[in-house]
Amino acid sequence: MPKTDTILSAKALRYFLQLTETMNYTQAAQILGITQPALTQQIKKLEHAIGAPLFGQVGKKLYLTEAGKKMEAASSSLLDTISSVINDIQEFTQIDRGTITIGILKTIDLPIFNKFLATFKNKYPNVVLRVETYERERLWQLLDTNALDVAIMYLPDNTRRDHINLHHQYNHLNVVDDEIVILSHDPDLEANVSYPVGEFVNSKWIAYPDTFYLTQIIRDSFGPKHSMDIVGSFTDSRDLVNFATETNYNTFVTRTFFEQHRDSISLTPVFLKRNRKFNISIVYSKSKVEVPRIKNLIDEWKKYIN
Repeated sequence: MPKTDTILSAKALRYFLQLTETMNYTQAAQILGITQPALTQQIKKLEHAIGAPLFGQVGKKLYLTEAGKKMEAASSSLLDTISSVINDIQEFTQIDRGTITIGILKTIDLPIFNKFLATFKNKYPNVVLRVETYERERLWQLLDTNALDVAIMYLPDNTRRDHINLHHQYNHLNVVDDEIVILSHDPDLEANVSYPVGEFVNSKWIAYPDTFYLTQIIRDSFGPKHSMDIVGSFTDSRDLVNFATETNYNTFVTRTFFEQHRDSISLTPVFLKRNRKFNISIVYSKSKVEVPRIKNLIDEWKKYIN
């Protein structure tokens, strides 16, 4: 083993850097809380290991040699790296430090989860929460590449059955059972009643884009015999409802969205018979529970929801 392996410790580097700041053995030793002979011995060992003097002296004044100048730059870089690695390890091993990245499907509006995050943040102020909204395919992509810790999305997601095995690769917690609510202008329809698909085959629709989960769900509910005449689309639920209200077109939203905004919606809410049910779920890779802060978030959510 080279002798530098036993000499170039973090402690030795800190002693050296402290001496470069004060250029005085007595002051540096006092700041470090050691004796001057102990500091002198450490510097001599460091110089012996390197094979070159780090300090020169003119009268009583110290100065850095060329080797000392290079050692100063290298020591700062090494200590920064060590500190960074320690921080990374601490973030990985501690429940109350580090960053948690959360992706939420754009069409999901879930105040209870926002309230939970506020409660969680108050309890663990040193955990950084990064929350963004995404479309479904982007959410899966970020989960698959480990760029997201947790996703809030709809399940079951049949569009992914050929790409992943949810049971083997991911865990999920159901948050809310949900379904689609149709918002209609038809005065003959009774609110909160379920109607067969045939009641709507001649309707024109404002919908989410075709790639959105909810549009695919309602198309599946209509079945292969009945097509939907979609004349426009919006990505935001509020825009969808507002535009439908100002026109003669039908639209649809989730029951959770409707219940939150019931007072501001004037269209008649009805349901499809054989309406497909789905869940708003928290989805995360099974490997994520090995990270203490992620496991803690999941555990805190379970306690909160109970």
